Amino acid sequence: MKVKYIIITALLAGLSLNAENIMKREWRDLTKSEKKVIVDKDTERARSGKFDKFYETGVYTCRRCGSALYRSDDKFDSRCGWPAFDDAVSGAVKQVPDADGRRVEILCNVCGGHLGHVFFGEKLTSANTRHCVNSISMDFVSRDDIDDHFSKAVFAGGCFWGVEYYLQQMPGVISVVSGYTGGQKANPTYEEVCSGRSGHIESVEVLYDPAQISYEALAKRFFEIHDPTQVDRQGPDKGEQYKSAVFYADDEQKRILDSLISQLKNKRYKVVTELRATSVFYAAEIYHQDYYFKNGKTPYCHSPVNRFD
Repeated sequence: MKVKYIIITALLAGLSLNAENIMKREWRDLTKSEKKVIVDKDTERARSGKFDKFYETGVYTCRRCGSALYRSDDKFDSRCGWPAFDDAVSGAVKQVPDADGRRVEILCNVCGGHLGHVFFGEKLTSANTRHCVNSISMDFVSRDDIDDHFSKAVFAGGCFWGVEYYLQQMPGVISVVSGYTGGQKANPTYEEVCSGRSGHIESVEVLYDPAQISYEALAKRFFEIHDPTQVDRQGPDKGEQYKSAVFYADDEQKRILDSLISQLKNKRYKVVTELRATSVFYAAEIYHQDYYFKNGKTPYCHSPVNRFD
């Protein structure tokens, strides 16, 4: 396999990438047919692609570099002959004017590979957007294999609605699930967690692509969207279930967290955030998921504050 470095090609292609999020990764060798589409910007024949009528649960990735592009929840049947998505992983897809001056081309924002085109105003879904993607430009990671390709982070900072809202918008974040962790009872309900008897903390589980965003960047954002100096509360929400905590998966995550907390303490923040080893995470009830996006509101007890720069 020929080794290429993302940062060099990205700069040559004029793509805007955050250096701290770029990780060295081997690009896959492409077949002649794949190169024709991904590099030379051709289009595969309609209804010939393997993902046109494909609806398994998982994540669609870039065929050349493996970066996460689309979630299966984003996919819909547009009957156009190519896979269609009405949303993308934040920051994963770059839009540029097409050479013909009439359309908008979409590229992988990590390696610059050609994906297809994006169209607006067709009213096919509520998002009113259609990413028309060549199947040959993508691979697929099934739900069962996700942990082998991407990484997870678990944060607790008060009501999970607000933490979820802000972390969902970070580039390279595939999904954020609101839930409960750190307690003793299996499969707790919201009422049991709120009672304080289950020992769980409202938290979020973040699935992210380390080729697009680092754990450090996510952790920094977490410390800036909630107040890490408040004990067992966040704004008007009071109780142990609202405490500030991070559940680390390994020594490297803990090292990063220790470093960030030290930086904040050096800035005179009296950080009370607890660091705990990862424990079982239970997804909250469906009505808690994507709460602010579904209700068209913004968080009442979370707001971004620049604490590091």
